[in-house]
Amino acid sequence: MVSANREMVVYCFDTLVAHYNDEQVPPPAFDEGQHPLFVTWKKVVNGYEPRLRGCIGTLSARGIVNGFKDYALTSALRDHRFPPIQAKELPFLQCTVSILTNYENAANYLDWEVGKHGIIIEFTDPDNNTKRNATYLPDVAAQEGWTTVEAIDSLMRKAGYRGAITDSVRNRIRLTRYQSTLFTMHFSDYVNYVKTTRGAAPSVAGLKSY
Repeated sequence: MVSANREMVVYCFDTLVAHYNDEQVPPPAFDEGQHPLFVTWKKVVNGYEPRLRGCIGTLSARGIVNGFKDYALTSALRDHRFPPIQAKELPFLQCTVSILTNYENAANYLDWEVGKHGIIIEFTDPDNNTKRNATYLPDVAAQEGWTTVEAIDSLMRKAGYRGAITDSVRNRIRLTRYQSTLFTMHFSDYVNYVKTTRGAAPSVAGLKSY
C-alpha cells in the first residue's frame, strides 16, 4: 500500500510555487499509483492554531502524480469557501497530503470511530427530496473535539441540509467509513528540503529569498 510521504507534499509546494512563477513543475520524487487523495492547505500565523485555507480532493482512485498536481492548485486557488491563496502567504502555509484507504460500508451513522475513520455520508433531504453527500477526513472530528453525533450533524450541514436534525433524519444516512495516511509539512521545512536536495532555495517573484 502506498502511504502519504514527504515527497508528495514537496510536489504540492512545487506545484504552487511553479504556478506563481509561471514555470514548469519539477518532476515528482515518488512513484505513480491509483488512489483517492486530498490536499489540505492551512495558514499558520503568530503561533495560533493553523487556519484552513483550502481542502479539496477525490474519493475515487486516480493517478496520484496528476492528482496531487491538480488538487494542490484546486484546493489553494478554487476552494469556494475561501479566497485564493496569494503568493505572499506562502511563508505561512502548511500542506497536508492524504491517501485514502480501507473503504467500508458502515452499519449505521454511528458505526465509526473519531480519530480513526473518515466518513462519507449520503442521504435524501426530507424537505425537498434532494440527494446530499459530504465527507470529513479522519483528522477533522478529532481536531474539532466532536463526538460521533456532533460530527454527523456538522457534516449534514456541510452537505447543504438546512432542516431540523433529528434521529429520524440521521437514520436516513448511508455512511461509508475509511482510513488514511497523511503527511504534513510547513513551508519552512519545504524550503530546507529544497536547499538540501537541489542546492538552492525556491524563489517566487516579488518575495524575499529563503
